[in-house]
Amino acid sequence: MITPRLPRTRGLSRCLAAVAVVIAIWVTTLGAGRVNMYAKPGALPALSVSTLAARYKANRRAMGAALKTARRIQDFAMARSLTRLMTPGRQFLFFDARGTGRGVEVLGDLAHARRVAILVPGADTTLTTFDVRGSRPYATPGGGARALLGQARRIEPGTDLAVVAWLGYSPPKVTSPGVITDFRADTGAARLRRFVTDVHRLNPSADTTLLCHSYGSVVCGEAVRGLPVNDVAAFGSPGMSASSAAGLGTRARVWAGRGASDWIGMVPHVRVFGLGFGTDPVSPAFGARVFAAGSGGHGDYLRPGSVSLRNLALIALGRDSQVALA
Repeated sequence: MITPRLPRTRGLSRCLAAVAVVIAIWVTTLGAGRVNMYAKPGALPALSVSTLAARYKANRRAMGAALKTARRIQDFAMARSLTRLMTPGRQFLFFDARGTGRGVEVLGDLAHARRVAILVPGADTTLTTFDVRGSRPYATPGGGARALLGQARRIEPGTDLAVVAWLGYSPPKVTSPGVITDFRADTGAARLRRFVTDVHRLNPSADTTLLCHSYGSVVCGEAVRGLPVNDVAAFGSPGMSASSAAGLGTRARVWAGRGASDWIGMVPHVRVFGLGFGTDPVSPAFGARVFAAGSGGHGDYLRPGSVSLRNLALIALGRDSQVALA
């Protein structure tokens, strides 16, 4: 008896499925044996107008304790980062130095702002790269948030926009297999949903915008369904784990942009057996409003003076009719 051969497509499907399983195991066991020297965050009061100041103060104390640990164990990168993050006047709603680190910084008056913009960063972002000095500070969550707020104030002097730099999850490394799966995005999306819900409860009259860079747009794509947001903008996106803007399940205006020099445009926009993130958000097939993003590269969207920063600030301000389209 001759055993029939499997069709090539079926063999390929099984191979890809096996690869996906291996990657899942590899990603979910990352760091399992790592000894962590930093303390677990203490309990924080529920987010409310009356507890905001207490949360900021508690996180500042936690950062001070983490700085002492960083110096003791000679974690120089973390010590440098925490020294910058503890500059007087900075406000953190959440802080955790364990692992690659997480932090949520608020610029402005979150409780009384008429509009709130939440920046969700992408791959390779850690607490040690949350806000770095150098020629490109805007490419970090902290520096990008300042650049966005500065641009918004130039467009609309006196604006009461609040900007949140939300590193509330642990993004994958660009060089890791996890960057082509949504394992990290699943966890990030759940946390982002809780955060947006808490902010809406804190300030129900504010209009909220999600500004999602790179892998952060995967997080936003999985989180946004049914959330009380007015706009969601994906830039430098590998995909949003959806075949179309309508598939995101949101009533928010959906925007997408890509700089002419952004290498993400060369990434295949497919989704097969859990690998990849689906339709290109700037393609006509996706159905987003595509805004002009200029000639910049993957980390240039919030560069001061750029057309992409101006358009993202206009989106954050709710001035959709003034956004320059591509």
